[in-house]
Amino acid sequence: MALVAVCLGIYFLEHPSRPNAPRAAPADRALAPDFSLPDLTGQRLSLSTYRGKVVLLDFWATWCDPCREEIPHFVELQSKYRDRGLQILGVSMDDGPEPVREFYQRFKMNYPVVMGDAEIGERYGGVLGLPIALLIGKDGRIYSKHIGATDIAVFEKEVKNLLQK
Repeated sequence: MALVAVCLGIYFLEHPSRPNAPRAAPADRALAPDFSLPDLTGQRLSLSTYRGKVVLLDFWATWCDPCREEIPHFVELQSKYRDRGLQILGVSMDDGPEPVREFYQRFKMNYPVVMGDAEIGERYGGVLGLPIALLIGKDGRIYSKHIGATDIAVFEKEVKNLLQK
């Protein structure tokens, strides 16, 4: 009976019941995998360019309704914390840049967007659903991962904490 209780306890600690609950990075905080991907103009952009900044890395797509709800909040967050060292970086998982360029203009996005693919998704643990957002500290390590739409207050709190480190 005790063994069953221990196993259930471990299971529930590793599998939070709330789908939007952030998954904390392990104590050793893995380095975020670097990448070089094309932006909406075709120029290559690397994650390592932003070392020394807090990065909110957002995997999204134009057809994703929760993504469409989050992006205006990310635009506000970028405006509010850019001068303090925040850099939001969007990774579009759309099939091509055409709808993304249109979306970028319509939503007045004020941060870079690169075109992602299955390989970059796998490097970040798989992208089976959208949105997925990771908070990366100034040291280039992943501090949290959010799967699904997440309240902007959660992101703002985490950003403020990482900016203070």
